[in-house]
Amino acid sequence: MSIKSEVTEHTASLRRYALVLTRDATAADDLVQETLLKAIAKADSWQPGTNLRPWLFRIMHNTHISDLRRAKTRSEAAPDLPDPVVPDHQHTELELKQVLAALDQLPEAQRMPIILIALREFSYAEAAKALDVPLGTFMSRLGRGREALRGIVSGLASGKLSVLNKKGNI
Repeated sequence: MSIKSEVTEHTASLRRYALVLTRDATAADDLVQETLLKAIAKADSWQPGTNLRPWLFRIMHNTHISDLRRAKTRSEAAPDLPDPVVPDHQHTELELKQVLAALDQLPEAQRMPIILIALREFSYAEAAKALDVPLGTFMSRLGRGREALRGIVSGLASGKLSVLNKKGNI
């Protein structure tokens, strides 16, 4: 199988992962395109016969981290602007936003394993390889990340409940 056909085979998975990382369809498409350009430019560093998928996802992960660092540097140079007001959405969208916000509170080392496994397309071994860490380290980070995520989400839920109790709605 040629590298071109293998890359084509993984493009949809790359896009889903990019959507999880960026939470924006346009930014996800840009991230996939940048990942594929880097993969093509560095195709000679891929070893034929090895699994292409973790290699591509590692490129995407590293590209995303670089983009975040660049954005942080730019934002530090820009003036502070207030956050835009967002209208209320349906209950499920609110829950999703709370989970995503909780995910953002996790350290990168705990967040990335959860994201890779939550897509249900990575085995633990593939995810560990994509993040370039030993399997034991990956499993430890995943366990700590899941525990921390549960704590943050339950804290959000209990905080919401206490607000409702104070208002007398329950």
